[in-house]
Amino acid sequence: MAGQATTWCGQSVERVEDAALLSGRGRFIDDLTVKTGTLHAAILRSPHAHARIVAIRTEAARKAPGVAAILTGTDITAHSASLVVGVKAPIECWPIATDRVRYIGEPVAIAIAADRYLAEDALDLIEVEYEPLPAVVDPLAALEPDQPVLHEPLGTNLVSERSFRYGDPDKAFAEAAHTVSVTIRYPRNSCTPMETYGVVAEYDPGEDSYDILANFMGPFSLHAVMARALKVPGNRFRLRTPPDSGGSFGVKQGVFPYVVLMGIAARLCGRPVKWIEDRLEHLTASVSATNRVSTLRAAVDAEGCVHALAYDQIEDVGAHIRAPEPATLYRMHGNLTGAYDIRHVSVRNRVVVTNKTPTGLNRGFGGPQVYYALERLMQRIAIELGLDPVDVIRRNLVPSGAFPYRTATGALLDSGDYLKAFEQALDDGGLDALRKRQAEARAEGRIYGIGLTAAVEPSVSNMGYITTVLTPQERQKAGPKNGAQATATVAIDPLGGVSVHVASVPQGQGHRTVLSQVVADALGLKPSDIRVVTDFDSARDAWSIASGNYASRFAAAVGGAAHLAAERIKAKLARSAAAQLNVPASEIEFAQGRIRARGNPDNAIPFSRIAAASHWSPGLIPEADQALRETAFWTPPELTPPTGQDEINSSLCHGFIFDFCGVEIDRDTGAVRIDKYVTMHDCGRILHPGMVAGQVTGGFAHAVGAALYEEYAYGPDGAFLTGTFADYLVPTAMEVPAPLMLHVETPSPFTPLGTKGVGEGNCMSTPVCIANAVADALGIAEIDLPLTPAKIAKHLHGEEKEPPHAFVRPAVAAAGIRALHGSGEAKVAAAPDAVWELLLDPATLAAIIPGCHGVARVSETHFRADVTLGIGPVTGRYKADIRLRDLVRPQSVTLDGVVDGALGNAAGTGRIRLSPMPEGGSLLTYDYDAQIGGKVASIGGRLLDGAARVVIRQFFAALARKTGGGKTKAGLFARLFGGRA
Repeated sequence: MAGQATTWCGQSVERVEDAALLSGRGRFIDDLTVKTGTLHAAILRSPHAHARIVAIRTEAARKAPGVAAILTGTDITAHSASLVVGVKAPIECWPIATDRVRYIGEPVAIAIAADRYLAEDALDLIEVEYEPLPAVVDPLAALEPDQPVLHEPLGTNLVSERSFRYGDPDKAFAEAAHTVSVTIRYPRNSCTPMETYGVVAEYDPGEDSYDILANFMGPFSLHAVMARALKVPGNRFRLRTPPDSGGSFGVKQGVFPYVVLMGIAARLCGRPVKWIEDRLEHLTASVSATNRVSTLRAAVDAEGCVHALAYDQIEDVGAHIRAPEPATLYRMHGNLTGAYDIRHVSVRNRVVVTNKTPTGLNRGFGGPQVYYALERLMQRIAIELGLDPVDVIRRNLVPSGAFPYRTATGALLDSGDYLKAFEQALDDGGLDALRKRQAEARAEGRIYGIGLTAAVEPSVSNMGYITTVLTPQERQKAGPKNGAQATATVAIDPLGGVSVHVASVPQGQGHRTVLSQVVADALGLKPSDIRVVTDFDSARDAWSIASGNYASRFAAAVGGAAHLAAERIKAKLARSAAAQLNVPASEIEFAQGRIRARGNPDNAIPFSRIAAASHWSPGLIPEADQALRETAFWTPPELTPPTGQDEINSSLCHGFIFDFCGVEIDRDTGAVRIDKYVTMHDCGRILHPGMVAGQVTGGFAHAVGAALYEEYAYGPDGAFLTGTFADYLVPTAMEVPAPLMLHVETPSPFTPLGTKGVGEGNCMSTPVCIANAVADALGIAEIDLPLTPAKIAKHLHGEEKEPPHAFVRPAVAAAGIRALHGSGEAKVAAAPDAVWELLLDPATLAAIIPGCHGVARVSETHFRADVTLGIGPVTGRYKADIRLRDLVRPQSVTLDGVVDGALGNAAGTGRIRLSPMPEGGSLLTYDYDAQIGGKVASIGGRLLDGAARVVIRQFFAALARKTGGGKTKAGLFARLFGGRA
């Protein structure tokens, strides 16, 4: 109908962001200009998982060209305070190592120079003397009294333990017809945004203040943590973010320790300092999700109805318990019963530290760990009781009409009809047809399984949930903490242009598009009339400690705040227009860029004219406050502190997810193929269907990675084994099928727009759904992620037999570091005596060792060398200590070597044999065994093995040239596996 107002929310309008992002015109942190004279930082990181720092020698590095400063833990701690620890424990948490290192990749020193290249060069000149200590990486082992203790003042690796009881679980278990249990070990994984961490820091000595640009995502409760660490009040710590961010998915919360480091660096250097993390640093030393060991028991009746749950959870937060940890463990505390009506729950939570990277926010944040245990348990209940998994889920779901529903542990599930969504998914998703397909596949001898999962997706977290880690007495003493707050400012300029500022940093959610839809609907404009400012400035913008882009807060909280601010301006404009249109303000409506009388659309005035009046003629506006600028601070009253009985409504909104899938497993390789995946979502009111589909697709892709590919793997000594994309496998579009997405909408009564979060749900539901399908296909009771072909092949074919010794064994040594083995031969023109002399001559060795800067003879059988070696993307300078033994002149010698540098360490033994050849010259044969640790060990196994072969072949090729010719031969296995340089 002509003149009818357009509603923009609910439409998939064109994304405003895409014009710039898809044409390479995004403004990310490394794209922004910096002040003239800005210095650049590079970080020296620990090659050891656990070691005492004996000495750090920086003299040579300080004298290197372009170097402004070399900073160590002594410099940082002298000008800062320890980062806040998330629990009450006698431990400190610094952003740089002080007396010891506790994980591979921990910062040890910072080089600041005129450019990043010079700073990287300076790192090679820093000598750190370490005293290696035993490491512990298994959370169960960390609890044993004979294991190394990471923080001596604590005296243990257990940093927190709490037990909870809701209802009467003991009685429920005593009366249960059946008890079913599962034990799962949820692995470490992380998200890998295209853009890594970035910080540009500046210090003003006159104001004793910091101005820092960082791609930090929030929560801005960490603003106070950073300000405290920098020893300044919050109003002297200005934190800004760039307009665009190349993804986060949680991990960019973890940039905050580097904000502190670079702030102190800028202070000590007297100039701005810029640091951009490289990809190897990000994989090795940024935050990951926690790994968790959970034992979950259920008290079940004969029909499969669960009456009680008993959780025993051991959370591994890595080397330091950095704020907001142990948030991962408690974010889901109110949702431990998932989508089910279970009234009796007991919980035992233990938090331990290990020699691994500290953990932090990661997409799904606590949900994957909870649901993997809960939904594996639901499948086991069906199998052990001989029931249909569909019936077990159906009988336990929160019943229709029960909303808002209070869970046993305190969450208030705001809205939904889980049974309706469940039944609709079964019908529209075609579960019956999928089961028919499974039967046909199995009849043909193929391995096919079906998995199901129900889950509640929480969003808009209650910042008070983390205080559940404290006892009620400790909480009372500390004072209440609770709630969530979102802020938005809507302003109108003299020409009627509308601007929106929000304290939420976008990472792909479409802030500029969705907020323009929300405000356009309120003011009767087009989204193109609205400009949304996406960068953040704590000195300019309205914000709170709950601000930030986390816990799926955007649509529900930030969008709602923008709606409230727009409605306030709308009311002010309506009162002004009413006087001019001679109608009551209640009769005013906004549509198509005009403000008009509802009963007489021709009685109208342009929106821009009314807006301009408050600027050009404020005296004519019948308002005490004529300014057309409104800031809304929205706080939902439902988010209260934990009760005295430890009940906590840990999130405001609760979407519902029901997934099912069919997978087929290759009988020979063990590879998993997702044949069909159906995901049903109730995320409340949908503002932009296309954007919701994007969020579901993205979460599903992350979840496929977690299910089938991704794991932060550590050796028993803490060596990080997945430091490149050669070993930390991330799925591409080729590995991620398109899921069938279904939706129902039950608007939330607790948010201004009825919206809920949707960006994290599949990270919670999909890994266990796929695992249930794989377990169904294989007929097994226990299976842990990731479901790699090698792991599944063990179930299909048994343990693989150890292969015979060959030129290369790309394996991990028992000690947990890279083990390299090789052999080969070289023909040289000189006689054995001459070759022997060359091998013992420092000048000759310096000339033929690849990357050698010099060789010094300590004794007749003891040499020291300084070399620079590059292996794939890792290049570093190393100190080598070589000793000779078992000398049989000129026939054979054994070399024992130790190599140590900023990027790693190695120890090995090699045997060289010389024999004369009938045609003249010498045949030199060799074999070696070496173990590689530190950052170098994180390089992919094939790359590391190949690089070792190349370096050794280069050495003998140079020796052959030195003696007047000859050639090298690496042997049959070397040729088969690419041994030729």
